Amino acid sequence: MISDEQILKWLNAEEDEHVEFKEAKNKFSLKKIYEYCTAIANERGGYLVLGMTPKTPRKVIGSQAVKDINDKKVQIYDVLRLRVEIIETWFGDKRLVIFEIPSRPIGKPLNLDGRYLMRLGESLVGMGDERLRAILDESHPDFSAEICHRAEFSDLHPDAIAELRKLWYRKSGNPSLLPLNDRQLLRDAELASDGKITYAALVLLGKREALGKNLANAEVIFEYRSSPSNTEYQKRLEFRKGFFLFYNNLWDLINSRNDVQQYQEGLFVWDIPTFNERVVREAILNAISHRDYRKQGSVFIRQFPRKIEIVSPGGFPEGITEDNILWNHSPRNRRISEALSRCGLVERSGMGARLMFEKCIKESKPRPDYSRSDDYQVSLTLRGEIQDPNFLRFLENIDKETLASFSIEDLLVLDCIREEQKLSPRLLQRVHRLEELGVIERISRGRGTRYILSRRLYEFLRKKGTYTRKRGLDKETNKAIIIKHLENFTSATIRDFEEALPGLRRGQIHYLLRLLREEEKIKMLGRKRGSEWILNQ
Repeated sequence: MISDEQILKWLNAEEDEHVEFKEAKNKFSLKKIYEYCTAIANERGGYLVLGMTPKTPRKVIGSQAVKDINDKKVQIYDVLRLRVEIIETWFGDKRLVIFEIPSRPIGKPLNLDGRYLMRLGESLVGMGDERLRAILDESHPDFSAEICHRAEFSDLHPDAIAELRKLWYRKSGNPSLLPLNDRQLLRDAELASDGKITYAALVLLGKREALGKNLANAEVIFEYRSSPSNTEYQKRLEFRKGFFLFYNNLWDLINSRNDVQQYQEGLFVWDIPTFNERVVREAILNAISHRDYRKQGSVFIRQFPRKIEIVSPGGFPEGITEDNILWNHSPRNRRISEALSRCGLVERSGMGARLMFEKCIKESKPRPDYSRSDDYQVSLTLRGEIQDPNFLRFLENIDKETLASFSIEDLLVLDCIREEQKLSPRLLQRVHRLEELGVIERISRGRGTRYILSRRLYEFLRKKGTYTRKRGLDKETNKAIIIKHLENFTSATIRDFEEALPGLRRGQIHYLLRLLREEEKIKMLGRKRGSEWILNQ
């Protein structure tokens, strides 16, 4: 029950994310009830009060809304799966209706028709990515931050601790790190607490025997095969020890079979390694940081002459998919990620995937491929073959300051246009800027809009004919083709024109026909599907 004392407190209290006041003299929409119940539940619960003015000094005016209290409880539960109490009470002779809204479940934000609502001042707004991830993380405690009670400081390798100290000092420039004893260094790095070490410390710094005893699946297995069709590997190594003990050795192993590809521009010959070091290192760091250490199985790195496959146990972290991996960030093992960030090996802001995509596009290599991932593993394929040397030359020809200002979205737009792939709504927001910079061109407008790389690219490559073919014929030339076709065959259907103008969509052809009819050069016989076009004599 809500006491008069509580109501008196509300009269002078400020409205916050836990309580909402509405006059609702006669009615209050069911949709609004759903929205406020969702938002307040997402704020860990509170009250929706009907019959009280929102602004202070607040007054009780009474409400005639929500007469069917039991029915409303059932309706709310059916939609939100949330058990909301609805209290009808009286303050003097004024009726109040108070919704007592419980908190959402731990780690589970509520949504209404796909919208995750929250309170912001007096408004209801959709949750931002950071807020949504914080809620999702509640039910997924950081395994890497947990104490491994069976492990001791002696289970950590002195060389790995020395590498941690060296990298941390190099990144921070903080001389106070150098004289710290090892135990204090680990406490400051949040890898140890109360005399015990975390699983993150084992993964990064552990001795082989310690990992075998406490976390045997924390290993990386490397295989090299001379061909994707080979079932037998030519080399295999198992790394079951702290990551800081072998991360450079692993790259050296990959780089020993890293062929150089060449392309020529005039008298200059450019060398590009098949595997970019930054991309490969970032992919490995992601596998170490984000794999699920609660699941059995090792991280596998399989190298082939022209591709590398990196497979890590556990699917994507909560809230991450193949489609949003460039925009969302949700570390599964935050303590490991933070330690790697302190050492300058990864960006804590989650820019690793963007870096991989950017480097691949700039080297005209296929974008990182996560398509073989599922709920049980993340599978990343990095392909090293250069797809289009001319695209490399184009990027080299762009002003350096302009290229440096390109975001990952800009580069994705260029790569999608080069591959003649459809642009997502997010990427379409970037095309205007690229048009202004003169690196892409728009062909037609409306539903038939498409884009090509700019004319200066093809002029630079001495491929003016390719530009003309990609851009297509201009409007007047296409109109002339329609007239010529009708001169040759007397009449024609829309399908005939599609064969004569294969580069145009049906809507674009209809547009040309309409122009010609307005110019009184052609006319249509019949209607709809059976119609034909003839010259207007």
